[in-house]
Parts: sequence; structure tokens; C-alpha cells
Amino acid sequence: MHNQRRYPYVTIPPGASPLPNPSPPQAYPYEFEHNAPSGDLLNPWDHTPTARHPNGRPGDLRSRSRTHSAYEPALSTISFPEPELHRFASQRTTLHPYSPSHRPSKSDDGHGSLPPSTDDVASPPFTPVTPDSASYMHYLPEDDWEAPINQLTRQLSDVSLYSEEGLRRFQAGQLAEKDEEWHRLVPPEAQEALGKKEVERQSVLFELFKSERDYVEDLKLVTEVFIEPLKFANPPVMAPEKLRPFIHEVFWNLGQISVHHEHMLGALFERQLDQHPLVQSVTDIVLETCFQFQSEYESYIKHYPLAEERHRTELSRNKSYQAFMQKCSQDPRVRKRDMITFLSRPVTRLPRLHLILEHIQKITEPGHPDLEDLPLLLNILSDFLKSTQPGIAAAENRVKYWNVCESLTMPKGEIIDLDWYNESRSLVYSGPVARRSKSEMDWHPWTDLFVALLDNYLLLTKEERRTGGILKRYVSSRPIPLEYLKLGGFEGQPESRKERSEEGGILDNLRAQYKPIYPFTIYHSADKLTRRYTLYAPTESAREKWRNALVEAKGIDDVRRDANKWFAPQLVDDGSFRSPGAYTPRGFGSKASGRVANAVSFTAAGGKRLMAVGCATGIYVGSRGDNNFRKILSYGNPSSIIVLQDFNKFIVHHESYLLAYSLDLLARVAMYQAPASSLDASMEKIAGGDGTVLFCSAGRIKQRMIVVYALKSFFQITVHALEACNFSELRRTPSRGSQGTVLSFRPFGEPLYVPKDAYSVTPLAKTIAISTEKGIVIADPTNTARQMVSVVPDFSGATSDTDMADLKTRCEDAKPLGLIRTESGEILVIYDTLGCYITKHGVPSRKSGFIRWETTATSFAHRGAHVLLFSSEFIEIRSLSTGRLDQVIEGSDIRLLLHTNLKSHSADDTLLVAMRGTKDDKDGVSDKIIELVRTAEFSSMQTPMTPASVEGIWDEWDM
Repeated sequence: MHNQRRYPYVTIPPGASPLPNPSPPQAYPYEFEHNAPSGDLLNPWDHTPTARHPNGRPGDLRSRSRTHSAYEPALSTISFPEPELHRFASQRTTLHPYSPSHRPSKSDDGHGSLPPSTDDVASPPFTPVTPDSASYMHYLPEDDWEAPINQLTRQLSDVSLYSEEGLRRFQAGQLAEKDEEWHRLVPPEAQEALGKKEVERQSVLFELFKSERDYVEDLKLVTEVFIEPLKFANPPVMAPEKLRPFIHEVFWNLGQISVHHEHMLGALFERQLDQHPLVQSVTDIVLETCFQFQSEYESYIKHYPLAEERHRTELSRNKSYQAFMQKCSQDPRVRKRDMITFLSRPVTRLPRLHLILEHIQKITEPGHPDLEDLPLLLNILSDFLKSTQPGIAAAENRVKYWNVCESLTMPKGEIIDLDWYNESRSLVYSGPVARRSKSEMDWHPWTDLFVALLDNYLLLTKEERRTGGILKRYVSSRPIPLEYLKLGGFEGQPESRKERSEEGGILDNLRAQYKPIYPFTIYHSADKLTRRYTLYAPTESAREKWRNALVEAKGIDDVRRDANKWFAPQLVDDGSFRSPGAYTPRGFGSKASGRVANAVSFTAAGGKRLMAVGCATGIYVGSRGDNNFRKILSYGNPSSIIVLQDFNKFIVHHESYLLAYSLDLLARVAMYQAPASSLDASMEKIAGGDGTVLFCSAGRIKQRMIVVYALKSFFQITVHALEACNFSELRRTPSRGSQGTVLSFRPFGEPLYVPKDAYSVTPLAKTIAISTEKGIVIADPTNTARQMVSVVPDFSGATSDTDMADLKTRCEDAKPLGLIRTESGEILVIYDTLGCYITKHGVPSRKSGFIRWETTATSFAHRGAHVLLFSSEFIEIRSLSTGRLDQVIEGSDIRLLLHTNLKSHSADDTLLVAMRGTKDDKDGVSDKIIELVRTAEFSSMQTPMTPASVEGIWDEWDM
């Protein structure tokens, strides 16, 4: 009858004989028993008192309250007379206090009649329970008719008492490995009484205890065997400044995870001591800890691939670290496991815990509280593990990216900044491809390449395996920036490649072994012919993967760069200036002004912004944003236009003359406020007549506004410098043309004699740089004793320095354009195809390295921390200090419009660029004028409101 109760967690086999010496119910002198009605039975199969089931549902199991922490101290409770077999997760079973085999428990505290605890007394060596050893147990005489049931309860309690020493030794890790099983601590009679299903469940729960204990011990071992000895190693394993970052990178937050599991293990062991051999549930303990350690595990799991790679890298490079690891492996606790095993323990622990809990759920009988709580815990663990997968994949991709970058060997001497250390960099795709050799005499017409597609560059490399297993990848072709990468055909028919036989026999070499390979083409948009690559994928699916990866990488790169422009092109005009086109009638169109040669913007007296544009037919002036430009001067194709806003001067270099006009009168004539004759009357001839002006420029030298020009006369070229003067500084000086003319400029130093092949000049802070075919001449017009300082770069040491000799050869084949001083004090020498850094003395720096531009530059400009290189189709924007390619602007027929208004700081100058426009009709092909505006980060643009400004809002309200 009793075996048909709703929750028979201990099943009595049919026909089981009563156990001897059952305990008498009269031996339980507890208060609630004295008040219990006569005939009420207190045994596992009877209805329990209402005090145990306040809801009035006897026999229902209740799990531990979910709001009660597993780590809080247990509240004082009444000691119950018999060990309920229906022990709940939040309850503790207590034996009869007068039983000879009574085990004192927490609920006995405060009872003076109890014998002293024996926990601190030395225990005899533990022997697992066997059928023979279980026969020594003593039982009190019992005449009760429920003797078999009470005897089984007492037997299980005695087993719990007997095996407590075994449990403690298990928890301390002192048992033999073969004895660390639940069935070794429980007698066969009890196992048979519990039934096969419950025995399996208790065994799995015991496995959870054991695995958690081993896990915590391994986490402690990492600190004791690896971290601490590494910190205090003598001699040090690595440099002190590298040791702390290394430990942090490799072991991350392992200590924080260990603290959580130490707390959980303490709660699990306490529950095990309370309820062994029949542990009801540990779900509440695991669930509470799971909520606490999620953030630490998420951080560790996502970082793990980086930690493993950092350890492997140090192990392959540092012999002292290798010896240290070898010494650590000799610790007996390590048990021949390597560091990777210990580092991966937190990564594998949660999936292992999930499997154990899932197994417990499968073998738990219906009606058990775990069937309500375990699904919640399993869902939490499962969702958490899924959420970490993207982080792990990203970290693994980061490791692959590092491996590729570390294996690369760049061409000697070339400075290539791939922006490796940017956290956003990643490896998109990589794999082997083949390329046909260009040489017809090559006996091996195929070259095997390893191609790596980064999120900013495409790299073509040749792999080489060195001694010791070190893999090196030599960059066979210059890396292609994704901005310049273009895709060709991917639909070509497969070709056949002859393969060598692995055996290498003579007959095998004669036999043709062909393998199909699938071509696809990519090329550099700035060099479509010489930098065109036809590569061959091993399979058609591999070719399709390459195509998808390239399209996706270029799309993402375009979006990212469009949202992070260093210079934003802003349209100024498109349509006002036209050149004859295919649809233009004979005799030009009505708006055919000709091709734009240069332009400059300035501000009129009333604050109105105007722009002067030099075209093939003359110089036009109009308001910015207005299409109504008026032709003011008839100088067609002016070489240069310079505006000196602070000195009210408009300078024009046309053919062999250098002329200056009043800027104020130019604006008034353009706005129909003054006649054109007044502008002609303000003209000053700066140079010309007695020679031809070759080129000119303006800039601040020694805090003065200087106009520099080169004058060719007979067989020599002289460079003159003039200082612009304000009206108060003007003085009457005799003019070459007429007496008494007021000139706005005065000589600055003495004329300089320069080589005949000079073609441009750049004002520097104290000197001027004159570009010639053989180099750049640095001269000081104010120092007559030593006018010629040097020719830079200074290659005098090239005879003893091979790197400098190589740089000298490259520079001799290039055309110098100018110089830019960097923030570090170095000077960047700009050539049309490359750039190099020199010291203030002109000697090449950075090991005579050089930066190759992606295009051939015709001009350049300096703005802030960037240098802008202009070619006919592209504008390259590079970092001034590293040469890193930061932005590319694409167009057609691009021209830097020589200018500027030369404000106090060069960064304030307007940067105007012309390129082919979007209009092509009967009026001609339009030239588009854009302004390159420097951008700023959002954080730097946001100005927080100060408290003072907020208070000022309410001042007038007298609040």
C-alpha cells in the first residue's frame, strides 16, 4: 500500500523482508510528537505533519526557496526525529539524538545532552563499504509493525554516518581514483533499495561534485605553479616591463573566475555532507553562481584565442620561457598537461557542466522539483554559450590576422604602413592560389602563392618554411589598397596545370598529370597594365569564395571610409566653366570659358566671399555658390594666382610677368561697384621685362610674408624674394619703369643663383627650398655669406651604406616636388613617385627607408597631419608621420588649383581642386570645382555646456 504513494523516491522491492531491530517511535521525545495525535506515524511513507507542509499538501516535494542564497548561513531549525527520505534541497536530515550511531549535525547545536562532536578526532583509514563490511551495523530492538520501513531509513542514515569520513577524504582529494565514485561510498543494500534510476542520478550528481572539485584545484594550480613562480623567477624569464603585460594577456581574469567557483564548491560540499547518500538537488547553488560569473566568463572566453596565441608566440621565441615551462611540467600536480590545457579549462568547463546537468534532467523522475528548475538553468547556460561564439570567432580571426602579419617579410627599404596595430583590422579571407610565370624560359611555369585579404589591403606572398618550423611569407608584389583594387573577370574557362609526381620517378615525370585550375583577374586601378594579376584557384568553389570575399571586403571598406573621411569634398561649382566637348557647336558655346587652371577664394570688404578662377580665356571673379562669374582680367591660362588678404594684393603670374593688383578694387569691379579702369590703374609690375618669370610662390619666412619668384635671363636663373608691406610701411622708391611709383613690396635678402633646371620653389620657416632635377637646394636669401646651404637629401654616405645607395638610385630616377616638416622634427621630401624622411641636416633617416605612392603625383599640399598628393585620377591622403594611406579621392582630370589666401596658419587655407564635371551638353564639358574640408571627430565637436552659461539664461528673470 505504501509503495503506491505519489513520490516514492525510495522504492521498497516487492516481497522484501523486514530489516532487524527497527527503532521504536517512543525514543523520539520532541515537542511536536507529544502533541501529535495517537496513531500518527512518522516515517518516509506516512503523511508528514502540517508543520512540514504548510500548504496542506502532504507528500509534495518543495525545492529550496529561489530567493535564499546558497551561501547564506542556514537558519536554526527544529531537529526532526527520523531522516526523511523526501529530503528537500533546503532541508537537513537529522538522526535520533540517542541512537548509538548518531552523527551530530548543525541542528543539534545547543542541546546539552548531546555527546561532543567527533569531527576533530583522528579517523581510521577509510575503507569503501562492501557487503561484508556493512554487516557490523547495530540496530536497536523494535516491535513496531512498521519495522521494515523504519529499519531501511535507519540503515541509510547509518550509511551516511559511516561514509562521512570517506566524503571528507573525497572532498580533500585524498581518496584513490578508483574509490572516487558514489557507489564506492554506499552499500549495495542501499543501492538496491534506492533503485537503478536513483542510483544513476546520484552517481551523476557525484560526478558534478568531483568535476567541480578538480576544476577548482586546476585553477588554483595555475596560480601556484605558473603565475607566482613566473613573477618571482630568478633570473627573470623576461624583461620586467614585459612581464606584467604578458601575465595579464595570457591569464586574463582567471583569478576572478576561480573565486566564484571556490564559493560554489564550498556550497556544493556542504550540501553533500548534509544529504549524502541521497542528495536531492544542487540546482539552486549552480543557478545562483551562474548569474554571478557570466560577465567574467564572457570576457575570458572571448579573449582565450588571444591568450593562447600569446603563450605560443612567447614559447617559440623565448628560450628562458621554454625552460620555465619545462620546469613547471615536472610538478606532480600538473600530470603531464601543458599550459594550453589549463588555459582552456574555463572554456570547456561550462559546456561540460551543461552536459552533466542535461544528463541529470533526463534521469530525474516526474514530479521532482528539478524538472522545474533545471530547464531554466540549462537555457541560461545554453544561451550564454551561444552568445560567446561570435566573440570567440572574432578572437580566432584576430589570431589568424596576427599570424599572417607576423609572418610577412616586406621588400627591403620600403616603408609600408598596413595599420597593423589598429584594433579594427581583421583577416577577411586567405588561401593558396597559383600564378603563371612571366618568363617563357622558365621550366616551372607556375608559381604557388599565398594570398591574404585584409580589411584594408590585398597581399600576394610566397611561402617559405624555415628550420624550426618557422613560416615566412615574402611579399612578392606591393600590397594593393582596397581603394585601388578592381575586380576583373571571374568567369574564365578552367585551364590545366601539369603536376609533378610525388614519387619523382623518371616514368612518372614523362606521364602527363594535369589538374584543372580556375582563373580570375584583379588589377590596380592606378596602374591597370603593369599591376594586373591573373590568379588561379584550385577549385571553382574556391574561385567563387574569392569573388564573394573580395566584393564584401570592398563594400565594407567603401562604407567605412565614406563615414570616416579625413577630408570631405564639398561642391563649389559645376557648370560655370566649360571646355569644348562632343556636343559643342562650332565657335564654342556661350559658356565655353576654357579649362580651369587655378583658383583662389577671398573675402571682400563687406564680408562677402568671392572666388577668382583662372581659365584658358581669362580670370573670372564671382560669388561662391553663384554661377554668375564675370571676366575681369584677360590673362589666359595664368600660371599662378596668389591672394595676400592681409596686404590687399592680388598677384598674377602670366607668361613672363608677375603683376599685382588691388584686391579691394578687384572685388568692387566684380560686383559692378567700380569701373574696370580703376583696377588697371592699381597694377604693379613686380617682375618681368628684363627677364622671364619661370615660377613663383608665397609663404611666411621668419614671420614675414614673402613672395619668391625665379627670373631667367640670358644663361642664368636667379631667385628673388620680396617682402609684402602694409600701407604704413610703404615708402617711395624709384621704379624701373617710372619715378615716384609706390611699390607694395621691398627686397628680402639678396638674389640667389640656382641651377638652370630649377622648376619650383617652396618657402620654409627660415629658408626656401628650390626644386631642381638633381635634388632640392636649401638657400637663405638673407645670409649672403652662405647662401647655398645644401642639396637634400644628402647622399654623401651612400658609398658605405647600401640602403642609402639604393635610396639614392630611386631618388635620382624621380622628380622632387618639395619639402614638409613633420611634428617630430624630421622633413619629408616629396618626389613624384615616392617620399623619404631626412633629418634637419639633410641626411636620410629611418634606415634610408622610402614610401612609394600608389600614383605618380604632379603636385602636393600640406594640411595638418596629412600630405595630399594629386595625380590626374586620384588624390592620395597620407599620414605625414608614417606615410599610412588614410583616404583616396577618385576623379577625372584632377588639378590642384594653385592659390592661396595665406592666412596665419597654413591649415586655415582653403584647398580648392578642379576635376571633370558631370555636365556635357551643347555648352561644353563642365569643370567641377570642389573644396576639400578637413573633418573632425564627433567627440571633439561636442562642446559641453558649462554651469555658468546655464545660469546666465535665467539672469533676466531674477531667479
